[in-house]
Amino acid sequence: MTAHVIADDAEAVAVAAALADAFREGASARDSERRLPREELDRLSASGLLAVTVPAGHGGADVRAETLAEIFRLLGSADGSLAQIPQSHFAYVNVIRRQGTPEQRKFFFAELLAGRRFGNAQSEAGTRHVQDIRTRLEPAPDGSYLLTGVKHYCTGALFADWIPVLARAEDDELHVAYVPRDSPGLTVIDDWDGLGQRTTASGTVRLDGVSVPADRVLPHHLTFRGPQLHGAVAQLLHAAIDAGIAAGALAEAAEFVRTKSRPWFESGVETAAEDPLLIQQFGELALRVRASEALLREAARAVDAAGADLTDDSAAEASVAVAAAKVEAGRAAVEVAGALFEVSGTRSALNSANLHRHWRDARTHTLHDPSRWKIQHIGRYALDGTRPPRHGLL
Repeated sequence: MTAHVIADDAEAVAVAAALADAFREGASARDSERRLPREELDRLSASGLLAVTVPAGHGGADVRAETLAEIFRLLGSADGSLAQIPQSHFAYVNVIRRQGTPEQRKFFFAELLAGRRFGNAQSEAGTRHVQDIRTRLEPAPDGSYLLTGVKHYCTGALFADWIPVLARAEDDELHVAYVPRDSPGLTVIDDWDGLGQRTTASGTVRLDGVSVPADRVLPHHLTFRGPQLHGAVAQLLHAAIDAGIAAGALAEAAEFVRTKSRPWFESGVETAAEDPLLIQQFGELALRVRASEALLREAARAVDAAGADLTDDSAAEASVAVAAAKVEAGRAAVEVAGALFEVSGTRSALNSANLHRHWRDARTHTLHDPSRWKIQHIGRYALDGTRPPRHGLL
């Protein structure tokens, strides 16, 4: 595969905007038919967007967090499923940036610039909690490792060139093994049946004694020793997807009201778009969308500022700013996508319109991690300056 190399932040946003416009057109049909976006992902890879965080010293654009968030917001406004697929890709690019050896960075950054995609095999089902990882990375006599375990919610794995696998080594510490998609013993099962984000193919990955060379394993546990932005960047992208879903739902509601809705007979107006009560509702919803976008930008700038001068205090400020953006964006996505039906009228509930995909995507995506715990950490930080924990979800 060959891919365009994006030069800078401005080009990255322009490319994302153009792709979002292209992806928006077929989003409803892909969702209703559960047609997996293979062609769209190939376009995404070829565009160079998946390599925009490669450091400049390795030939990448090394875009700001603010730019990366805007890329995801734009994609999310077009297709809440498609935007989710590369989220883990960028999280595991960051692991390489932080924990990779010079040789590992050189190899994988070249892969990214060529358009290769990372999936993920991170979460497990049936364990005590989300950080109870039981997949094992066992040493082999020749110095390589063997991976054994079962992973769930593996967004992007079906479409990936490389699947980063979160596993515990002999010392019980967390490592990431970067495994080629076609490795013997690795099976990707397309069994995702979520009510929303239907085309993410967030299914199961089985690992039955998969052989991994030592130079494809990175010590992820070291990421959380000292100030870090791994969790803040990952959560920033989740917030951007939610903000995008909210904006996409509002835009589609406005289009529906302008072109299909009938005015209520008591309004005395000729078109639904002239109804003062509907105008009021759209104003309120637009405020929610604008607030989510403003907090997203503020959070991204806090991440960029912390990246330029990383300390315990700057990392904490970035994490709290991202948590605030994630809470508000999640609320906006669910509220606006639900209010779409109220402002649009009865016809908006028809399956043939498929406007409910916005709410289904929002409701599904906002279950990724609970907002209630983010609010707890925001409150503690505001009350007595307690820094949030370093566990990768803040």
